[in-house]
Amino acid sequence: MWTMIHLHLPETINTDRLSIQRLRYEDADEIFYTYASKPEATQYVSWPTHRSLADTRAFLDYAVQSWSRGNDYSFSIRMPDHNRLIGTFGIINDDGKIQFGYALGPLYWGHGYATEACRAMMELLRTTPGIYRISTLVDVGNVASSRVLLKAGLLEEARLPKWMRFPNQGNEPRDCILYRLPL
Repeated sequence: MWTMIHLHLPETINTDRLSIQRLRYEDADEIFYTYASKPEATQYVSWPTHRSLADTRAFLDYAVQSWSRGNDYSFSIRMPDHNRLIGTFGIINDDGKIQFGYALGPLYWGHGYATEACRAMMELLRTTPGIYRISTLVDVGNVASSRVLLKAGLLEEARLPKWMRFPNQGNEPRDCILYRLPL
């Protein structure tokens, strides 16, 4: 009988400047106003920009239930000195094959926070039992994320023409780059 590998991830990961914590229902307002409702922050994500707090609350319902099922782990990225939410990091578990993504609020771009969070999460995932592949897809136009991934130790594996539709870019098929973390 087939059973899915349930990852045993900590609910909090701390770095020098960040606290990465399991998402909670109480995060709804911060998620909405920091990044989820901002078109510039959601341009390259796989989900539509949130139009209302109801969208964010529906996402949180999914996130909390998915963590319990072991197929999707969503984290907030916070600045611990004042507990301010600055973004998110998500991990999709396909029975040990991991795909991840992240988003930061525009006010927090260009400060190395994405790289710091990504490095911490890659180290965690690299040492988590049951994981055999870690990868992510990036729209070729998302040059900033490509730089973050390379700095976090990922390698470009393939360029994929017209690979994915991004709902916040007219839902047209876009060229993507597949990055993977060497294990």
